[in-house]
Amino acid sequence: MEVLVIEDEAPIREFEVTYLRDAGYGTIEAADGQTAVELFVEHKPDLAIIDINLPKMSGLDVCKAIRTTSTMPILIVTARDSDEDEVKGLSMGADDYIRKPFNPNVLVARVQALLRRHDRTRRRHFKGLVIDPETMSVMKDGKSITLTTTRFNLLLALASHPRAVLSRAQLVNQIYSDPSSHFVYDRTIDAHIKALRQSIETDPKNPQFIETVFGSGYRFIGEPEK
Repeated sequence: MEVLVIEDEAPIREFEVTYLRDAGYGTIEAADGQTAVELFVEHKPDLAIIDINLPKMSGLDVCKAIRTTSTMPILIVTARDSDEDEVKGLSMGADDYIRKPFNPNVLVARVQALLRRHDRTRRRHFKGLVIDPETMSVMKDGKSITLTTTRFNLLLALASHPRAVLSRAQLVNQIYSDPSSHFVYDRTIDAHIKALRQSIETDPKNPQFIETVFGSGYRFIGEPEK
């Protein structure tokens, strides 16, 4: 994950970058709005932290420019008493705001929360298959496929961790909002997988999306669309 940090005050920018890198994020830095937009176009980061008051191009204009082509999360940084800036930033498409001075751990927590939320709603594109969490819809070769909520959640859980083997217990935890209230046998998950394959696979006996890993569980093997 890569974060674009846009802040004209070097000590604050370095402070943000240090904590983000310690949390495992890659960072790109910009000291003015114009450079920020150029770096956004070049690098396609996963999230942007934008200070409102920037030289050359305001943070609000940077936010507006990013929103013309991207739905990535945007966190705006405002002064302590700047309700108007916060309202303007959110109306320009920012997802959240944080006020100076701020606790760096709170900044990192906001970034993590925004990325998690964005990942849950991000459309997944694979060769022959599109999964849209926002509308709970699935398209196979351009045609809409109807799935039950449980089977949609099962597909989304697998597709959100491509190539990773997920056990039946892990799948139960991801497809039910309250797993403790559901006593699910292994064969129940197997039955859902079988039905899901009937819906999305051209040849269920030779799957191109969901592979069985005997003794372990299942994994999603669909090829990402380039």
